[in-house]
Amino acid sequence: MILILFVILAALAFEYINGFHDTAISIATSVSTKVLTPRQAVAMAATFNLFGALVGVSVATTIGKGLVDTAYVTPITVFCALFAAIIWNLATWWLGLPSSSSHALIGGLCGATLASAHGKWSVIKLDGIQHKIVVPMFTAPIVGLLGGCLLMLVLLLLLHRLRPRMINQVFGRLQLVSAAWMGFSHGTNDAQKTMGIIALLLFTGTTAGSFDHLPGWLAFLRTPEFQVAVWVKVACAVTMAAGTTAGGWRIIRTLGHKVVRLQPIHGFAAQTTAAGIIHLASHFGIPLSTTQVISASIVGVGTSKPFHAVKWTMVGRIVWAWMLTMPITALLGYWMHKLCLLPHH
Repeated sequence: MILILFVILAALAFEYINGFHDTAISIATSVSTKVLTPRQAVAMAATFNLFGALVGVSVATTIGKGLVDTAYVTPITVFCALFAAIIWNLATWWLGLPSSSSHALIGGLCGATLASAHGKWSVIKLDGIQHKIVVPMFTAPIVGLLGGCLLMLVLLLLLHRLRPRMINQVFGRLQLVSAAWMGFSHGTNDAQKTMGIIALLLFTGTTAGSFDHLPGWLAFLRTPEFQVAVWVKVACAVTMAAGTTAGGWRIIRTLGHKVVRLQPIHGFAAQTTAAGIIHLASHFGIPLSTTQVISASIVGVGTSKPFHAVKWTMVGRIVWAWMLTMPITALLGYWMHKLCLLPHH
């Protein structure tokens, strides 16, 4: 019982870190274009993340029961998955690299579950991994890249006769709308991943009999069927909003300045492209990497400038962080689980 409460706290800690790690990405373009001050951008992102997190449970369901065999998931498994994701998130945040919290959590969960099943690969639902994780991991950035580039070219074609000052004024206002949509979309996808993990923890804890002697005032923890309770939604939404207020200025500097210099029209195009893709993915229960989508959209928008305007070395570092996230967190989750079980042998 105490272990499960501890793991819930670990899940909320991951959500808090996710707030200042990934949400920094959603507001980076607004800050770098000077449409919003950092304080205003954080307040807007926190508010719309909160609203988005309370909408739907499709992504949470995918995380909770669509990727691994729940029969092999224990509180230790969930803790090891979270711990692996937290280590990776903090490491990439320190380096200022926009990596994927989603893939970090998924990698950790797969690795820890594999260790729980003593290396039996059948516990990994390869069909779910392939269609809802691997395929979107490659297609979403490509769509973001092409979508950002196309939208930017269309805008430039339509507005080429207007003065730059007028374009900046108009899109400075429009970027407020795109920033709000980006924050909302981020909430519908990223916050739900932790909801799914907590729902999985409560379901497996209930079926394993961990709550048999639960005090009456904690009866709400019992979950005989996999479902995302209202209190889980609210706790995750509020925690992510709180994490957002902590900011994430290292990553904001990377995306807002070190990849390509942005003006309001570029920020609007990147945010609109990314928000649309993320919103659609949330509808179909796909736990998308919001990091990958917004980063790719920014690069796509940047391609409308001369080739040298995009700092391709930094783009290369970001891509490597994407590619390494799931393998490294899977290994971390696997060996963390092995270490946790050593005292029992």
